[in-house]
Amino acid sequence: MAIVAVLAMVAVPLAKVTVKRGREIELRRSLRIIRQAIDEYKKMADEKKFEVEEDTEGYPPDLETLIEGVEVTESQDGSEVTKTVKFLRRIPRDPMMGSYEWGLRSYQDDHDSTSWGGENVFDVYTLSQGIALDGTFYREW
Repeated sequence: MAIVAVLAMVAVPLAKVTVKRGREIELRRSLRIIRQAIDEYKKMADEKKFEVEEDTEGYPPDLETLIEGVEVTESQDGSEVTKTVKFLRRIPRDPMMGSYEWGLRSYQDDHDSTSWGGENVFDVYTLSQGIALDGTFYREW
């Protein structure tokens, strides 16, 4: 019984670290997916493939725009073809909060701002106040 109790005392903390590490990997993946979609939207806006409001700096107005997509007109064989370009199928889940809500930063916001200015979406971060295994705050990722 004593040996089983000692093994259990060792296994429980190890299991907690393993679960936490898995959630951290999922968080990094979700952030990368959203940030790549924002970057692709910005790239296409800079290439003037679709119209954007002047004060948005070419960033999407919200995350839903990345899902709904934008109308892009291209020339093919002498005629113009309009198609909808979507950047995300859905908003990834925040594994730390267990929700689909993300903290948003606009291009005009301060880097350390905790509230979104609402002008555009320049970056995303988790709303979790937790500390990662490496000692950093999740919301700084």
